[in-house]
Parts: sequence; structure tokens; C-alpha cells
Amino acid sequence: MNDSMEARIDHLKRKRDAVILAHSYQPPEIQDMADHVGDSLELSVKASTTDASVIVFCGVSFMAETAHILSPDKTVILPEPDAGCPLADCIEVPALRTLQGMHPDSLTVLYVNSPASVKAEAYACCTSANALQVVESVPSDEVIFAPDRNLGTFISRSTKKRVHIWNGACRSHATADIGEMASRKEEWPDARLLVHPETPPEAWELADAVLGTGGMIRYVASSGSRRFLIGTEEGMVYRLKTLFPEREFMPAGLIYCENMKKISLQKVLLSLERLEPVVEMDPEVRRRAGLAVARMMETTG
Repeated sequence: MNDSMEARIDHLKRKRDAVILAHSYQPPEIQDMADHVGDSLELSVKASTTDASVIVFCGVSFMAETAHILSPDKTVILPEPDAGCPLADCIEVPALRTLQGMHPDSLTVLYVNSPASVKAEAYACCTSANALQVVESVPSDEVIFAPDRNLGTFISRSTKKRVHIWNGACRSHATADIGEMASRKEEWPDARLLVHPETPPEAWELADAVLGTGGMIRYVASSGSRRFLIGTEEGMVYRLKTLFPEREFMPAGLIYCENMKKISLQKVLLSLERLEPVVEMDPEVRRRAGLAVARMMETTG
């Protein structure tokens, strides 16, 4: 047997009856060895339908928690337990309850980039791919949207519902350099600029389309353009180059998430050898969060 790390991972994966899921922001070597690469919604679907006994989630903590919520009978492993998310960390249960008390006629739609404990307080969760559809499906005229203010603002422009927006942000996306995006457009004037809705509204004004990562893939697949500027975490550029080798892609600026780069092949190998660190949570939190996640899964956009 080839003694390469990839071969050892493949051997242990089959031995452990494991599936490896990786987000599109993961490093190239992680994307290459994963069984499935995708956005939060796509990976949630995979986690809920896989027959594997073990799920190795290459992403950040809230994603692995969501996989555990969807597949509580399976062992869910996050190879790097310190792979957190500053956006998810910016919202806590007491503060959300205070906001809910201020808007008693609202139901809460919570971006999936949030802790399980806070998901348990929400009516429904959403991803960037289906946020508008979830907001429209909620049986109330007012909605609390948390925690990403840019995504919340983007959704509020497309719904007649009153949206009360939490003032949180993804540091990587919210600090995107708009001037650099404009410069890249001048450098590649024939390129389509695609930006994530977590970027500031100024980026949306420059863009040809505002899309989640799955939407970016579908846009490129249906577009006649040959060049694309990608305004989201840099791992997505590698993902698109892999899927569309005949096209050209360039980052629209430096958007980098250090937490998404914490998982390595060595950490995946160790997690399969030891079957840890395992994602665990309070059963009641998991049950209540599961109700909100289920509504997200019902609205796939």
C-alpha cells in the first residue's frame, strides 16, 4: 500500500466507515481528498443523508455542530476543535432573548453561522443560499435576522417583511477592500465579479451578482464568460478552478479566514486514528436546535 498520507487517510476512512465533508473555503489538499465539497447547505444535506457511521467535518465548529444535529446517531468529528467562527461567536443566548423581547411579534431566522445554543432559540435557520426563501416562509410579518448584518441587509432589500437585524459580521468578508475590488475590475474588464452577501453593500454595487458559494458555481456553469473575479474567501477560487479548468478565476481581493485553514491532512489522519475530537452537545439543545435546522432543510431554495 502507498504510504502517502492520503493513502493512509483513505485506508482508515474505509476501516472506520467514515465520510469526509469539506467546505469550499478549506485548503486545496483538504478539498482534494474529501468525499464531498460544498457550501453549508450542501454539506448539511450530505450529513443528513449519508450512510456512513462517522462524519469527519472539515470546516469550522458551527458546521460540525449542525452535522451532529442532523445526524445524532452518527459520530461527528471536527479534526481541529479550535476552528471557530468569529461571526458565530458574536451572538449569545441572553442578548438574543433581549432582542426577542423588544420585538415580540417577530420570529427569529438565524444564519447557520451561529452556535447550537442560539439555534435552539430560533424559529428557523438559513444559509446564504436560502436565506430569502426562509424569511419569506416564516409565518410572521416581522423577522429578527441574526447574526450577520450584511446578509440581513441584503435580504431586507428583497422582502416586504420588516427585518430587525443583529449587528454582527464576518470579519473576513466585512473588511473586504472595495478599492481593491474596483482595481481588479479595471485589470480584468471582461470578467464577471461575483461577491458573497457577507461583503459590504458597497461591494454589491460593483458586482455582477451577489451569491453564496453554491450560487457562484451555478452562475459560472451557466455563464458564457471566461473570466471571473471572486469576492469571497480565497478557498473558493481553488474550488472553481477545479470545477472549471477551462475558465480563469482571480480573487477580487484578499478575503482570508484563518479558522478555515486550521485543518490539515495530519489532523484528519489523527482524527480517524483516534475517532476524536467528537462533537457533543446537550440533548435538549440539540432537539430544539434541530427544529430550526429542520425548517432550513425544508426550504432549499
